[in-house]
Amino acid sequence: MKKVVAPEDDPLVHDVVLVNKLPFHLHKYLSPFLFIYMCLFFTWSYFLKDELRLDYALVILISLVFLQALTILSCFWSCNVRVLLTCSKVYDPNDATFVKVVPTAHNGSTELVELQKSQNLHGKTTMWFEFQKALYIYDGEEKKRFAPISFPVNEIFNFYQSSKGFSDEEELENAKYNYGNNEMEMAIPEFKVLFIERATAPFFVFQVFCVILWCLDEYWYYSLFTLFMLVGFEASLVYQQLRNMSEIRKMGNKPHKINVYRSRKWRVIDSDQLVAGDIISLVRSTQDENKLVPCDLLLLRGRLIVDEAMLTGESVPQMKEPLEEGGNKDTVLDLEVHSRVHLISGGTRIVQHDPPAKPTSSSSASNERIQSTTASTSSGVSRPNDNGCIGYVLRTGFNTSQGKLLRTILFGVKRVTANNLETFAFIVFLLIFAIVASSYVWIVGSQDAARSKYKLLLNCILILTSVVPPELPIVLSLAVNSSLLALSKMYVYCTEPFRIPFAGKIDICCFDKTGTLTSDSLQVEGIAGTDPEDPLKLCQVTSAPDITQKVVASCHALANIGEELIGDPLEQAMLKAAEWKLTKADVMIPKKKAPTTGGVAAAAGDVLSPLKILHRFHFSSALKRMSTLVSEETANRSTHLICTKGAAEVLKNLFDYVPPNYDEIHQELAHKGARVLALGIKDCGRVFTSSEIRSMDRDEVERGLQFAGFIVVSSPLKHDSKAVIHEIKSSSHLITMITGDNPLTACHVGRVLKFMSTTKSLLLSTDDDGDWAWKSVTNKESNIYIPLSEDTSVIRNYDLCLTGEGLAHLIKFSSKFLNKVLPAVRIFARVSPKQKEQIIILLKQLGYYVLMCGDGTNDVGALKHAHAGVALLSGTPPSAANIKKKLTEMASDNSAVASSNSTVPNSEVVAKRRKNTAQQQQQVNARSSLPRQQQHNNRLNARQERVMKQQQKLRELINEIDFDDEASFVKLGDASVAAPFSYKLSSISAVCHIVKQGRCTLVTTLQMFKILALNALILAYSQSVLSIDGVKFSDGQATLQGLLLAGCFLFISRAKPLRVLSKERPLPNIFNLYTILTVTFQFAIHFVSLFYLVREAKLQDPDREIDYEADFKANILNSTVYILTIAIQIATFAINYRGSPFMESIWENKSLLYSLMTSASFLFALLFDFMPDVNNQFEIVHFETHQANLIAGVLTGILVSTWMIDRTLRFIFGSGRIPTANIG
Repeated sequence: MKKVVAPEDDPLVHDVVLVNKLPFHLHKYLSPFLFIYMCLFFTWSYFLKDELRLDYALVILISLVFLQALTILSCFWSCNVRVLLTCSKVYDPNDATFVKVVPTAHNGSTELVELQKSQNLHGKTTMWFEFQKALYIYDGEEKKRFAPISFPVNEIFNFYQSSKGFSDEEELENAKYNYGNNEMEMAIPEFKVLFIERATAPFFVFQVFCVILWCLDEYWYYSLFTLFMLVGFEASLVYQQLRNMSEIRKMGNKPHKINVYRSRKWRVIDSDQLVAGDIISLVRSTQDENKLVPCDLLLLRGRLIVDEAMLTGESVPQMKEPLEEGGNKDTVLDLEVHSRVHLISGGTRIVQHDPPAKPTSSSSASNERIQSTTASTSSGVSRPNDNGCIGYVLRTGFNTSQGKLLRTILFGVKRVTANNLETFAFIVFLLIFAIVASSYVWIVGSQDAARSKYKLLLNCILILTSVVPPELPIVLSLAVNSSLLALSKMYVYCTEPFRIPFAGKIDICCFDKTGTLTSDSLQVEGIAGTDPEDPLKLCQVTSAPDITQKVVASCHALANIGEELIGDPLEQAMLKAAEWKLTKADVMIPKKKAPTTGGVAAAAGDVLSPLKILHRFHFSSALKRMSTLVSEETANRSTHLICTKGAAEVLKNLFDYVPPNYDEIHQELAHKGARVLALGIKDCGRVFTSSEIRSMDRDEVERGLQFAGFIVVSSPLKHDSKAVIHEIKSSSHLITMITGDNPLTACHVGRVLKFMSTTKSLLLSTDDDGDWAWKSVTNKESNIYIPLSEDTSVIRNYDLCLTGEGLAHLIKFSSKFLNKVLPAVRIFARVSPKQKEQIIILLKQLGYYVLMCGDGTNDVGALKHAHAGVALLSGTPPSAANIKKKLTEMASDNSAVASSNSTVPNSEVVAKRRKNTAQQQQQVNARSSLPRQQQHNNRLNARQERVMKQQQKLRELINEIDFDDEASFVKLGDASVAAPFSYKLSSISAVCHIVKQGRCTLVTTLQMFKILALNALILAYSQSVLSIDGVKFSDGQATLQGLLLAGCFLFISRAKPLRVLSKERPLPNIFNLYTILTVTFQFAIHFVSLFYLVREAKLQDPDREIDYEADFKANILNSTVYILTIAIQIATFAINYRGSPFMESIWENKSLLYSLMTSASFLFALLFDFMPDVNNQFEIVHFETHQANLIAGVLTGILVSTWMIDRTLRFIFGSGRIPTANIG
């Protein structure tokens, strides 16, 4: 019985299988075949030697050798096959020496890794393995499973607060044994190892096998040249891979000196020697030092301002607060909840640190003495020598946030693919035709007793291999790499390239609101709700009541760094409107006196006093509010205040007294699109001690508040949001907003952006009796009220808005109805980050391809689960201004297009790339001219000259791939832990860029498969039926044909998307009615044309004798078939090139156009004998005029008929559609 030892719910490892390697002689690819060989030899020697011909015996032997070689190579191609043939399963980890690790989807490939065993200082044996730089340890006592390293990240607060680091060496060594050091080492393998890995890949082995077959069929020059180019191509890719690995190796934190508390004293060590459980000192890092936080830390004492732009893309430095040292000691650390406030991630930079307060003898600083004394005694850690903040090491090495990002970049390099499953299925589909064709050749050829069975078998194998051209793996990867390159030039970076084709299939585009659709430059409109006579009247913050000004000025998490405010743009706008000044000591100083009363200046006692923020209850997505404890000292008294701001519906339950028109006020303001926050304040009437502050319960503190008004903040749309949303909506995408903001405010934004109806929009909410119903959002006069039921009419007739509470209710109400409602919901409001993630998952389960665009903080879960997650890194690099300048110039240079679409690609970039391509072509021509001149001078064989031409073309192909790999390589700072796609600016135009490239890549891949299918079918026919008639090509003809194919595939893969997204959607996969019908009908036309011209050629040469063993000799049949085959290939490329509306048309793709025109002109020159010497060179007969006219007429008919059929089928079946089965 199989024993389950795989980790539970691990994001990386799906399954673990325990195995042992078998002795070499017991490998299943060896002993069974040896037994078969012996049986065959015995049977041949004693029974069939006289009856069976030798050539049949050779055919059987060669087939067995081929089958064994294929079995052996399968061990290199598939880890599952290798385990099956070379290993035996075991069920006890103590008996295993290796494990087969199966990763989760899109996280690399299955690997066979060694099971390590080691002992700690006490002699306890631990079993573990390493997979993708992550360690998994076997828990033999409780779970009986492998599990990732259990770092101390789920302890109670008191555990961290009372930690004293490692008190002795034994404790330290045990921690090193359990967790390892803080190292992110990556061993770079040798060139030989990587080359062998590539040289045993399926396509490379297949290509080498084809080369050997061509050599046996006397295509020497073409074969040796192809082999040379294959080896050169693979070697160049290995060198590129080594360069990428070297770059990744440099990305990790460089070790630097750091203060650590060990053995009851502070000492200096290298940061790569840190261990989880260490206590370290954290100090500010200057730009010159560039010392990044070495690992993931929990802040125990002091306060930090941290720049997380390099990791999450968050443009605003984040304030980090220490753990509470007294109260809530039994609270369990939850990284999802507490990381925003208390966790400092590895790879971030500390821009300011405020160390714990020093003890003082002043009586006025009693609170500080209490705090310092308590902190010192509770933690038992003395003040560090560098006067830094104190942190607890949580995670180290590749397990940190930065380490996980590096692993994504490192192992994401291998994910460049164009849907391997569809590729394999398509090849199998074509292989069926090849098997039929080769079977026909074998059956018919075997009837001729004089024909060599060796040549016959060789011909059959060549037919089978013809379904997969050597260019296939190159062109498939090049299609994705071209998009990576184009996106990187638009400052869009991708760590998971396999998602690019997904972007071409997107059905629903989801957006966050704040900071994504709307701008960060907020404007405070004023305060409402403070005037009893006119509660909707807005007044300036400086004219509002004192209590309102105090809340606005002190309820925030801003910091003063170098006389610059750092923090949330909303809070910055509020403080600016209040006209208060924040000092570095968290003291708020008013710039103006209190408002006058009755024209008389306020008395001295009425002057607004400075406020000092003592403690913050930080904003929580779950609670939807924030509070601060503030100290106020006036001439009459000293007191502490509780200042709170948050969602209006949340604070309503916390007020002692709620104004009668409370709901009407904030709803009316929200209807106008404003962001409305309720303000509350409570005078505690006393001064709390430090210990009392630390032991405060948040729920108790925030109760009994006094209503202080509503603050109204306008959040204007970004300058390009309307244009981008219009383009996305016009391109047959559904648009959905998922936000934590008020539903009325969100609906206003949806109406402005025109993806939500202004008259037919409903919100699911409760009525006065607590019953759920659909209510009108915008049109009060209509007073729409539809009780909640499973009636789908609301889905068909209205745009829906759903709150987080409404979503939770629908899940309980009816999951079937929820599945119908979700696609029709245009706005999800007041949803938590967890619910955002849940919405994306539900839409994916319904069969939709989903894109999510948001920032890199609150939307991480949703971004990760979407098919295409786009994180806007709004302020990362110093060069952001230059980027924005370039994009502005781009828009101005393309003003005609920008008027209808704001996401115009950079024309300068396009021109520069074309210029670079032209320069590369000139350099290649210069390099190739020297050998051509030498060949001419030495009067070498003209066949070698043709080889050099093809070599030049494929060199350009390899240079293109090398250039793409280098340009599309993602570096740290470009990538984000939040999403697979990251954009250097805050504009949502990145979505248009990604969808355009996704559609272009998808369409390019599909049209390549159509072309490959037609070429393979024609080749299978010409090499089977026609070969029976003695049709074959010369070495030079085969070289020219290969050159044409390589060039055309290269130019197709380099097609660029159009500037504007089209309303028409591409087909999502290979197997669809349009592709099957157009390939079938086009092949039928090609087949009839070949059959007709072959019959006519036979009539022209009735005395022709068929000699299968003779060398190639030009005749009218060979030449006719060759001319027609080349023409069919040219027509196939021209007809099946997709072009508009997903990519530039064939007239705009100059490289492909010129290539096809040149090929067609050269072909007609051969047909009409314009250059007799060239005909002789390529061993093509000189056609009579009537023969040439007949062939030209057939070629014209092929071109016209295939074009009409393809365009007709494309018009009827060639467009994709959004799934509608679940909409009702």
